[in-house]
Amino acid sequence: MSAAIYGFEDRMAAGRLLADELSEYANREDVVVLALPRGGVPVGFEVARALNAPLDVFVVRKLGVPGREELAMGAIASGGVRVVNQDVVQELGIPEAVIDGVAAREEEEVERREREYRNGRGALDVGGRVVILVDDGLATGSSMRVAVAAIRKKQPAQIIVAVPVGSRDTCAELQWVADKVVCAATPEPFWGVGQWYRDFSQTSDEEVRNLLSRAARFTKGGAA
Repeated sequence: MSAAIYGFEDRMAAGRLLADELSEYANREDVVVLALPRGGVPVGFEVARALNAPLDVFVVRKLGVPGREELAMGAIASGGVRVVNQDVVQELGIPEAVIDGVAAREEEEVERREREYRNGRGALDVGGRVVILVDDGLATGSSMRVAVAAIRKKQPAQIIVAVPVGSRDTCAELQWVADKVVCAATPEPFWGVGQWYRDFSQTSDEEVRNLLSRAARFTKGGAA
């Protein structure tokens, strides 16, 4: 595959480019950046640094069908917000009790990851604030939709979905759930998020913790 197709060197470089698209939100007291871990955190770090905005994580976990975990019957996000794929649930006849059981386990994992990533810091208060929700890209957009739905329940002033690269169709569809969508690049044809990065190696938990710790030092917003 030719190197010419790569749009970004790595996630940090993509975050710096994305930050340019969001410059109107720089140095505002009402702006917070929430990144979907793990891959969205390096991108969100660069956005938060450029905008001088506080950074936090927003965890989304898939609810896999028992015995067929790769098949999502829904998802759960920070704050216990659950979204269920009714088509899958009805087609497979999955009882509510089974969904509740899987959701309870995944909610524990969401809470564990939040504690581990934040290293004792509290979650940012997003009520009445402009939330810039960042990931490293959008393919189907399923995790991002759940994140938007969950954040909406916290009554922010505005939700902006921001990614360096995404499927043109998915970016357009998210306009219906977010207040604004910023997709820095929407290449056609779209083969998948990783195809547009030269380095798309997995982001580690340690890297997430370190970036959040660094972000807490360079911003003045602080945690609620």
